[in-house]
Amino acid sequence: MTLLDSEVEKTRKPVPGVKPRPGWELPLVYLVVGLPVVGLVVGIVLATRHGGISITDAALALGFYLFTAFGITVGFHRFFTHQAFKTHRVLKIVLASAGMMALEGGVITWVADHRRHHAFADDEGDPHSPWRYGRSPFGLVRGLLWAHTGWLFDSEKSSARRWAPDLVADRDLIVLNKLFPLFAIASLGLPALIGYGVTGTAAGAFSAFVWGALVRILVVHHVTWSVNSLCHVIGERPFNTKDEASNVNWLAIVSLGESWHNLHHADPKCARHGVEKGQLDPSAALIKLFERTGLAWDVRWPTEQRLARIRKAA
Repeated sequence: MTLLDSEVEKTRKPVPGVKPRPGWELPLVYLVVGLPVVGLVVGIVLATRHGGISITDAALALGFYLFTAFGITVGFHRFFTHQAFKTHRVLKIVLASAGMMALEGGVITWVADHRRHHAFADDEGDPHSPWRYGRSPFGLVRGLLWAHTGWLFDSEKSSARRWAPDLVADRDLIVLNKLFPLFAIASLGLPALIGYGVTGTAAGAFSAFVWGALVRILVVHHVTWSVNSLCHVIGERPFNTKDEASNVNWLAIVSLGESWHNLHHADPKCARHGVEKGQLDPSAALIKLFERTGLAWDVRWPTEQRLARIRKAA
């Protein structure tokens, strides 16, 4: 996109495959985005008063982080959106449930947004391109803010029937999608219940809620959104793509391999995003474990031939 910032909005074309967002959704978006920020502030206060985070709180935060983040990376992203492997019905339901406990929306909504992102990556129609407002310094700052969180408050949303018809036709996913509020309650409530069970105190339950629910959700959200924003602006691009997708190596571990974003846009259906030597990809490792235990098959692993076709010439 090369338009000047002042010209961008004037020339923006209608986007196919979108529909108006219901008015009742926006207050919920503000709550889901804002409440974890409050949780972080409270968590810092608690840690200051008590000399750090308890082992119980740290374990709950890490455990729920891995469960819900893998639900996004392996479930929502590599399985449901790109069909990088096949699996049984039970694991399909587990992956969808884990992803929805990340509070990034229902599985069908998430997939519709991400498929539209790939269809229009860094061009008009991309729901969260950081290049939306042009390439001037001010436009890029504005675009990064849009790609990170601003797009969540857009008045339009991706049409599930247009971008995820296969998921709309899946009865299991329709039911799970409708149960999203229950998954949100479970995501927020289970850490508190476990914290109370371990400590036997209301203070222990509250502390577990802050770290195992709110702060954990904050980290999952901003890691995911960093892939939308940073991984389309900074980093290396060793593979040919039609967009600005890049690799940000320092995000690799916390994003569970999602920040090897350049390869992903060059070969979206590939089950492994970190394909070079030393590129750690925990999500691919989990898919490999599923494959070895018979829980996944027809995995789309990278091959030297495929990588050679998309690699930039030296």
